[in-house]
Amino acid sequence: MRPATPTRFLRAYRHRPAPGGLAGLPVVSTDGLIVVDKPGGMTSHDVVARIRRLARTRRVGHGGTLDPMATGVLVIGVGRATRLLTYVIGAGKSYTATVRLGQATVTDDAEGDVIASTPAGTVTDEAVRAAFAALTGEIDQVPSAVSAIKIDGQRAYKRVRDGESVELPARRVTVSRLDVLAVRRDQPDVVDVDVDVTCSSGTYIRALARDAGLALGVGGHLTALRRTAVGGFSLAEAATLDDLEARAPEVVNLPLAAAADRFFPRREADAAEAVTLSHGGPLEPVGIAGPYAVFDPAGGLLAIVSERDGRARAEIVLAPA
Repeated sequence: MRPATPTRFLRAYRHRPAPGGLAGLPVVSTDGLIVVDKPGGMTSHDVVARIRRLARTRRVGHGGTLDPMATGVLVIGVGRATRLLTYVIGAGKSYTATVRLGQATVTDDAEGDVIASTPAGTVTDEAVRAAFAALTGEIDQVPSAVSAIKIDGQRAYKRVRDGESVELPARRVTVSRLDVLAVRRDQPDVVDVDVDVTCSSGTYIRALARDAGLALGVGGHLTALRRTAVGGFSLAEAATLDDLEARAPEVVNLPLAAAADRFFPRREADAAEAVTLSHGGPLEPVGIAGPYAVFDPAGGLLAIVSERDGRARAEIVLAPA
């Protein structure tokens, strides 16, 4: 093989991505969260790919998948803030949705083929409200077979697409609020129900649609879904992708320390404690329940900490190296 000339070596070097950045672009080091108003028709991964380009870094992730048909709050982490996404994924969520009674689909939403139709025109408003009321509180929910849950290392939806019959076990979830906003009869034989839901992480809104339809004996599926909140992050502070495009590469709207302060209880560390914690050492407990954020005397985020066995130990250290 002919050895590289200086010119050829320089050309190859120029096309090599900088560590953490994208090829040909300077690295932007801002760490933090972005609350995105995801448009319909995009996967959560599509949004992450767009943010990587806008923020000029590969270190981007999301805090909880939204189906392509769904819109609304998608929390994106950039840089060190990607390490906070584990906690974001586990946070409670709120949605507005529309359920169509009278039709069942293979995916439990409007993206799948209709597999059964049963006229729902005679179902009363009172019966509709009772069916949804029965789905509140702690319930055992069977996720949709066409979901991202893994079975023996493979996504359930992939197995279904490959022709397999998939049966997922029920999981305990909590639906803390399920309000029926409207019952609409705009088309013959179907009833459209607008709902507002607040639930635990892991709850499938399309499974609620399916189960309400089953309880009423007419079938049901989800026709619209909009996530309105994840934890304390809501649509009120969400930016569209066009908004982010306009201000790129400065796309982070919640810097790392501010994001942690919003999401966790706060503890202040003195200078000695800051040194100990930044090196992964434990602190004395102060009696704060659950994971909490610890800040140094200058207001910088040091770590997310939990107290156990008489010590306050870091779950993740976020102080800059």
